[in-house]
Amino acid sequence: MLILNKAAGVFSKPSRREIFEFLRSFNFRPGNVFLHKLVLGIETSCDDTAAAVVDETGNVLGEAIHSQTEVHLKTGGIVPPVAQQLHRENIQRIVQEALSTSKVSPSELSAIATTVKPGLALSLGVGLSFSLQLVDQLKKPFIPIHHMEAHALTIRLLNKVEFPFLVLLISGGHCLLALVRGVSDFLLLGKSLDIAPGDMLDKVARRLSLIKHPECSTMSGGKAIEHLAKQGNKLHFDFKPPMQRAKNCDFSFTGLQHVIDKIITQKEKEEGIQKGQILSSAAHIAAAVQHTTACHIAKRTHRAILFCKQRDLLSQSNAVLVVSGGVASNLYIRKALEIVTNATQCTLLCPPPKLCTDNGIMIA
Repeated sequence: MLILNKAAGVFSKPSRREIFEFLRSFNFRPGNVFLHKLVLGIETSCDDTAAAVVDETGNVLGEAIHSQTEVHLKTGGIVPPVAQQLHRENIQRIVQEALSTSKVSPSELSAIATTVKPGLALSLGVGLSFSLQLVDQLKKPFIPIHHMEAHALTIRLLNKVEFPFLVLLISGGHCLLALVRGVSDFLLLGKSLDIAPGDMLDKVARRLSLIKHPECSTMSGGKAIEHLAKQGNKLHFDFKPPMQRAKNCDFSFTGLQHVIDKIITQKEKEEGIQKGQILSSAAHIAAAVQHTTACHIAKRTHRAILFCKQRDLLSQSNAVLVVSGGVASNLYIRKALEIVTNATQCTLLCPPPKLCTDNGIMIA
């Protein structure tokens, strides 16, 4: 296995003894025969170090993940060099754990698949460097994976979804609507013109200082907003959904974020508190921003469904909308999309929460 040279900050090639010790660390019964092709997937596009082994029939044999959420909560957001270092410190352990759980030795792998784009360049570089050296040592094929395509196709591990289908990918780093016509055939219908919805929710959570809220101190920004919103009145503040007159399927969240910032500043003055203290109306703000975000996403998705159906790009009777990405785990937003799909005779499918966020399974 690759040995991380922390002092130099680069991967060094292992010695024969190190490879031998690595292989001995696996507890295999001699004579195991795998009848299927086995792929090791490695994901390091942002702040999760993940790996998994999946066979050609879609069976997940083993997986492992290391989340950096706790570290980044303390810094108020993802710091790329910090994320890079944490990937370096954990990637060998995570890959080894995924292989051990799957009871697959590195030599039995058929190929190694790794996220190569899009994502944070420093984070992507760790996974790519590790994978390429592993490929070189094992003499296995390398499969470069597009992060968003992996999210879009994950649902096919769990459901018999036929092409074409519509996919909505909403996360902290991405927001797009696309018609999936095949494994590598995507028609982009809409994307965020500025920031992603998850990024906006995180920024609002930081502006509200929800990390200081006793109920939200261990939650990511998006999770904190969703949790606090349950206690608030979504109509207490009247935030208008963005791009109401735009006749396309694009998204925008920066304007909404600026409006919310102004409201928070105004409420701080009214309540006589300093920036960084918790507003009494924090729950109402959380509920209103979540509701407005859900309405914006739902309206743009509704437009995309109608567009596809009018042009016979989707089945009239068996259309499917797949929603994935970290924000897809927000149940309020998911409910808004369910209303849209019910109204348009579509089937709404969402991977389970652990497959909505970044993971090695979707890459494998």
